[in-house]
Order: sequence, then structure tokens, then C-alpha cells
Amino acid sequence: MLRILIPVDGSRNCQFAAKHVIKEFMNNTAMEIHLLNVQPPFSSYIARFVSRKSLRDYHRDAAEKALGPVKQMLDGFSIPYSAHAEVGERAKAITDTARRLRCDHIVMSTARKNSLTRLVENSVTNKVIELTSMPVAIIAGEEASKWERYGIPAGVGVGVALALLLAAAN
Repeated sequence: MLRILIPVDGSRNCQFAAKHVIKEFMNNTAMEIHLLNVQPPFSSYIARFVSRKSLRDYHRDAAEKALGPVKQMLDGFSIPYSAHAEVGERAKAITDTARRLRCDHIVMSTARKNSLTRLVENSVTNKVIELTSMPVAIIAGEEASKWERYGIPAGVGVGVALALLLAAAN
């Protein structure tokens, strides 16, 4: 039986990964599908003022909200799955959970972005690929927003130009 982990962050892009797995399932029903939502932990400054139960409840509710649309998609096709929620650094939690569940591969989706944007941003997808030797299928999601397409590279370009000017002035 093929075990697949689908990280779900609540964005529309994660639905592309779910659609891909649904298509695979229609061709091969011998699959065990695991959904995973990873919630970032609260900083210690905030966590010390809130009870552990309140933190657990918040993370559970946020995970359920994020997992909801993908669960509905799978339920619509009567595809069995297991849903999991973790708290921690996303890429590490994804790879650790995939290893713990003995998954055969991870199916993720990501927005279509240019190379410069991917270089600058803190990409969970890139970190997952770095942290695991397990196959990772990357499914192209929606096109990046205009800000991500033009704003970030332009900002980086301006920053590099200023750094070069400062270096030349010294």
C-alpha cells in the first residue's frame, strides 16, 4: 500500500496537491492518505500569558479550519484519509511526520514564482526537499501575486544596487 503525506496549510494552493492525489487514487485505490497541518508555535512571550489548554484549543481549531476544504474534497470522493496536526517548524514537522508514518512520498503544491523570489523567501517547500531523502512531488499551484512577481524582485534589486553603491563609495 502506497502511503502519501499531503501537507495542508489552508491556502488554495494545497488543494492542487489534493486534486493530484485524488486523480492518483482513482487509478490506484491501494493508498493510505495522510493530511498534515503544522501550526507555528506561539513565542514564549505570548505563551506564558495563556494556559496550555487554551494554546492547544487554538492550535486544534486553526488546524481544523485549514484542513477543512481538503477533507471536504476527499469526502466528496469517499476517499479514506487520516488527518494530523502538529505544532512546530513546518518543514521539520512535515519531514518528521512523513518518516514517522512511513510514507512513501510527500505531495506538496506551491505557487508558481520566479527563481529570485524563491531565493529570497523562506520557502517551506525548499526546506522539505533539503531535509528529506524521501521523494517529494511538487504540484504547481496558482500563479504568484503581482507583488510576489514584481515587488519582491524589484525590492531585492534596489537593495543590491544600494549595497553596490555603498561598496563603491567606500
